[in-house]
Amino acid sequence: MTVQELKTLLDSQADDFVLVDVRNPNEYEIAKIPGAVLVPLPDIESGEGVAKIKEIMNGHRLIAHCKMGGRSAKALAILKESGIEGTNVVGGITAWSREIDPSVPEY
Repeated sequence: MTVQELKTLLDSQADDFVLVDVRNPNEYEIAKIPGAVLVPLPDIESGEGVAKIKEIMNGHRLIAHCKMGGRSAKALAILKESGIEGTNVVGGITAWSREIDPSVPEY
């Protein structure tokens, strides 16, 4: 999914998805996409985050992002092994800052 597609989805106020940010807490404090829920990749790798994502999804579709797209792709691969399908945001929050909302800091 591109950041433009994500922006359209957010603007539509659809409530059939959950946006998960898999970056570290310090990164989340610097910059975030509105509505994103933080579930760091290390938590997903340990299994704790998998349970949290299952809980917050509640039948909704999963969209994941990180800084550039690599960690969220890794998270989605781990989640797929647990039966959770999801969509990756291409370019992550860096693309969001550059293409959608320049007020979101790049780091």
